[in-house]
Amino acid sequence: MSVVDESVTDPYLWLEEVTSDRALDWARAHNDVVVERFAASDRFGDLESRILAMLDTDTRIAYPGRRGRWLYNFWRDAEHPKGLWRRTTFAEYAKDEPAWEVLIDVDALAAAEDENWVWGGAAVLRPEQRRALISLSRGGADAKVVREFDIEAKAFVEPADGGFHLPEAKSEIRWIDIDTVYVGTDFGDGSLTDSGYPRIAKRWKRGTPLTDAETVFEGELSDVAVSAGYDRTPGYERHFVGRATDFFNEEVFLLEADGTLRLIDVPSDASESWYKDWLLVRLKSPWGVNGHTYPAGALLAANFEEFLTGARDFEVLFTPDEHTALHGYGWTENHLLLITLEDVQTGLHVLTPGSDGWTREPLADAPRMASTSVMNLDPLEGGDEFMLTTSGFTSPTTLLSSSVGGATELLKQEPEFFDAAGVETEQFFARSDDGTMVPYFVIRHRDRKGTPGPTIMSGYGGFEVSRTPAYSGASGMGWLEQGGTWVMTNIRGGGEYGPEWHTAVQKANRHKVYEDFSAIARDLVARGITTADQLGAVGGSNGGLLMGVMLTRYPELFGAIVCQVPLLDMKRYHLLLAGASWVAEYGDPDKPEEWDYISKYSPYQNTSATAQYPPILLTTSTRDDRVHPGHARKMAALLESQGHPVWYHENIEGGHGGAADNKQSAFQAALIYEFFTQTLIDRTTP
Repeated sequence: MSVVDESVTDPYLWLEEVTSDRALDWARAHNDVVVERFAASDRFGDLESRILAMLDTDTRIAYPGRRGRWLYNFWRDAEHPKGLWRRTTFAEYAKDEPAWEVLIDVDALAAAEDENWVWGGAAVLRPEQRRALISLSRGGADAKVVREFDIEAKAFVEPADGGFHLPEAKSEIRWIDIDTVYVGTDFGDGSLTDSGYPRIAKRWKRGTPLTDAETVFEGELSDVAVSAGYDRTPGYERHFVGRATDFFNEEVFLLEADGTLRLIDVPSDASESWYKDWLLVRLKSPWGVNGHTYPAGALLAANFEEFLTGARDFEVLFTPDEHTALHGYGWTENHLLLITLEDVQTGLHVLTPGSDGWTREPLADAPRMASTSVMNLDPLEGGDEFMLTTSGFTSPTTLLSSSVGGATELLKQEPEFFDAAGVETEQFFARSDDGTMVPYFVIRHRDRKGTPGPTIMSGYGGFEVSRTPAYSGASGMGWLEQGGTWVMTNIRGGGEYGPEWHTAVQKANRHKVYEDFSAIARDLVARGITTADQLGAVGGSNGGLLMGVMLTRYPELFGAIVCQVPLLDMKRYHLLLAGASWVAEYGDPDKPEEWDYISKYSPYQNTSATAQYPPILLTTSTRDDRVHPGHARKMAALLESQGHPVWYHENIEGGHGGAADNKQSAFQAALIYEFFTQTLIDRTTP
């Protein structure tokens, strides 16, 4: 259906005009109402101040990214709201108050250039680490400007001086050497995919115009994206290109010196990676090869060169079961580290290749009801060293350093930001409509047991994103300290039980995601943890779609809903910004057989003027160029026209994360908890 035809039946189509005066005036008027209702009280101000102080405090862990002898960090605080990009050595970092070398002060840069710069990341050229490619966005958008930076001189290398520079776009750029990069960007008509990402990968040499860059690979307009890269492992240097045909399928090729391509012939939905002589393949669907069928979720290893010449001899490094899935893996110089989830509880393992095959040993203990992750693996220059972070709902993050076979030492420990005395974490399972047992965590004060009370449940349920326990000072201050109960759900669509936990609910089976979440809502009431009137729900992005479905399909289960940066109009989602890249997850609404099942849950098309909906707060960002703000705008306008209790707030910057700095993050968090406090606690308190 064309935009012209759609406007006949959609009176709010004009709200898709992101920066039109009419749409922004509408958003600001709604912002004023929300601020007056929820952000004008001393209670709100006190909570916002506490959250901001937490985000700005120097007692937070400055999480490092290791590059050889350097540890890089991006840091925001009250004095530097836009942030500092800085680095230090490991020996210095281990001190209580390390000395940092500041490389870029984003606040000073934004002031000097009169731009609303938001940090987007840095790609440091190794091994010398004298140059970096810096990404900056205006207001927090996905589209970024890329500029070359001289680390030693602490200055940008201007294009007039031969510096690499890309104007604002959703670009992909990677170093080959000091004078050469691979680049994908907006080269002009036809150079982007329908999803808005690069369709063409080029090799660009310093001192030459971007228009003269050599094309090394082209994809199709219907692809999601094309990319190119370079593996600089000494003795194993390899050039490669990738073509993502949809969000979950990619073809990867080695790029030979003569320009020919060698397909890495594994299933396109598998995740392949390599290190020195080893090829690793993590399967997302069963694979029958060489007389064997390997299950979805398995991790396979093969000699890379032998594989490329046709051998298909694999060693199985991990096999999932009904309770255990592979959560992550990565190399040290001599070992492969695995992270597993057993009923969403972390396990850590070390695998070592040898002449007689692979051996497997425990790596370290991981506490229950918490998440432990491995970070800062650097096989090129870091030997067998690694770092561990551990965090639980009531346990602030601990950062440790270790090496395979060596001692583990405490590096940093975050302080407690809320009073967690008496607060306990429990895990329960709810039976979904098809009989599947779905886990969830309940965090509450022990004194709340036996008495139903105000409860917030959060969910996501998509794209194989696993949700694991983590410390949240904001939810502790804003909810747990007020006597509320917090619930984190592990519904299908995520990866908590491996890829099939996700693939089982794609497209026509999407309804199972919503059945899982609603089953947990009912289970919370059945266990006496809460009542429907006291139960709130919150989710963002794909989780915002989840909230929209809860509102329109299961309104009787909830007392209030917060819906953040959401997808809601599933008839048009694939036409807006990056929406076309998600067709593999949801389906194509232009195909009648797929719109048939999408239409049954699409929130924007399933609102009812006669239904009784709980109060809902919709939030989004003008600068979100991933999920179009029109989704939230139009839904708010439609619900408002039908007389439902709806509030709407739009951050005029902030990107898909909803906030561009700590102050905006603190406001957003305080707004959510004040909304829930008013709708679930104040309203139900005698």
